[in-house]
Amino acid sequence: MSVLLLMISIALATFVLQIRSQLNRHLESNIKPFDMVVGAKGSPLQLVLSSVLHIDNPTGNISFEKARNLVRGRMVKEKIPVAYGDNYKGIRILGTTKRYLTVYSARINRGRLNEKPFEVVLGDQAAKKIGLQIGDTFVSSHGLAESGFETHDEKPFTVTGILKPSGTVVDHLIITTLESIWQVHEHEDDHSANEDEHEGTHEEEEEHKEVHGIHDGAKHGEEQADMPSIFTEDYKEEHNEGHGKHEEERHVDHDLHKEEKEITSVLVKFRNPVGALQRSRFINEETAMQAALPKFEIERLMKFLGVGFQTINIMAIVILLFAGLSIFINLVKTVRERKQELALLRTYGANTLQLMLLVFMEALFLSLIGFVLGWVFGRLGVLAFSKFSTNSYGYHFAFGTPDSNELFVFIIVILTTLLAAILASLSIFKLNVSKIITDA
Repeated sequence: MSVLLLMISIALATFVLQIRSQLNRHLESNIKPFDMVVGAKGSPLQLVLSSVLHIDNPTGNISFEKARNLVRGRMVKEKIPVAYGDNYKGIRILGTTKRYLTVYSARINRGRLNEKPFEVVLGDQAAKKIGLQIGDTFVSSHGLAESGFETHDEKPFTVTGILKPSGTVVDHLIITTLESIWQVHEHEDDHSANEDEHEGTHEEEEEHKEVHGIHDGAKHGEEQADMPSIFTEDYKEEHNEGHGKHEEERHVDHDLHKEEKEITSVLVKFRNPVGALQRSRFINEETAMQAALPKFEIERLMKFLGVGFQTINIMAIVILLFAGLSIFINLVKTVRERKQELALLRTYGANTLQLMLLVFMEALFLSLIGFVLGWVFGRLGVLAFSKFSTNSYGYHFAFGTPDSNELFVFIIVILTTLLAAILASLSIFKLNVSKIITDA
């Protein structure tokens, strides 16, 4: 029973320590390149989770031009726009610039980087999950959850490269250009707009034919000589003016359409951390957008998670105390059952300290068995949790070697065992050797 309790205690403690430690490393490595995220109004934590860690839904879209103007200045070292809204087999398709790969130190393993719209590179884990190779094509599905209901069949993507493992969020993404994301989502709007334009053009052609029919009839009729020549000029002028207005409207619409390009957010790195505080305050108070500080939001998230971690740690400590108590009871029972053997050892010259050492060695053996089994089961729990987190959030937890925190836990177990052994061995000092041997 004591070994079982100790094993459960160590398994819980090592599981929590490993999950917390590796999660901290994952989060720090992913948020380190950026000091601020600018996006649509909403939850700042959601904005960070969606735009930096890619494990939540975005708060909305923002104007590319307006966001770019907000993050200009000498204090800004890096500004990277990101946009998404589609997925392939549950893997998010992220539209961004090449700088995004640079800041995460992502390198090509096979193939080449995406250069043109609808060319993509795959993160290492993404490539393994979806099984695509260089040169393969695929169509995206609308939304961020895996679904095949609404696909963009008219805009297939082509895989041009696969990235090396980087240990960051890049490993779990499909990377393409911003233009690819814009063109995919503009297709439906353009399709409906083209239908309206086609109907309008058809009506203009009918009207144009009708006018030409009148003109041709007058030209070939008997009244051709008497028709004022200004009619032809007025028609030409009116037709050219209307055509010019039409072209001008299309040009204006094109420019307006260009200005209305939307993105999910902008990831910003400042030359000085003070710049992030000042700019974020201005954006949150003076604009319709919001600015979130990834480091602050992740620290807040870890505080929330820390409550759960602390609860599990308290449970592990309580179980460890029960394990220590169980070891103490077993040792007391062992000393009583073996008092004749201990008395016999005393007659052969063994002193009290040597007898206590024997008791401690037995307790240490039980503790080592419990600790090793608990450590192994704790690591198996990490692997099971890693499978779940990889499928759900793209975060992998490794079967790591013992760290300093676990060494500290081991020292606590040894000290607890030593205390239990000392308390259990107190009866050895009162051992009446002659009486025990006589009674035997």
